Amino acid sequence: MDEATKTELEAAAFRRMVQHFRERTDVQNIDMMNLAGFCRNCLSRWYQEAANAKGIDMDKLEAREIVYGMPFDEWKAKYQTDATPEQKAAFEETHKH
Repeated sequence: MDEATKTELEAAAFRRMVQHFRERTDVQNIDMMNLAGFCRNCLSRWYQEAANAKGIDMDKLEAREIVYGMPFDEWKAKYQTDATPEQKAAFEETHKH
């Protein structure tokens, strides 16, 4: 497979993952962190870092809007719930350093 095709396929998979995250508003970031070790915020940070590395001026909120499909504060108001004690405990357990 040539590099251009590989990049196109990776981009398509990325777009599908972002769409999936936008559709699954019931899944909280803390659940994603507890199970997979990354969440929407991580993905948006990686996007921002890639943009910045290419000389594109992008801040955290701009990157989050790309991943969330809306301003982050709007998403939080609509979909984010408070973490349960169990979620917090699982987070602490999986993120010990």
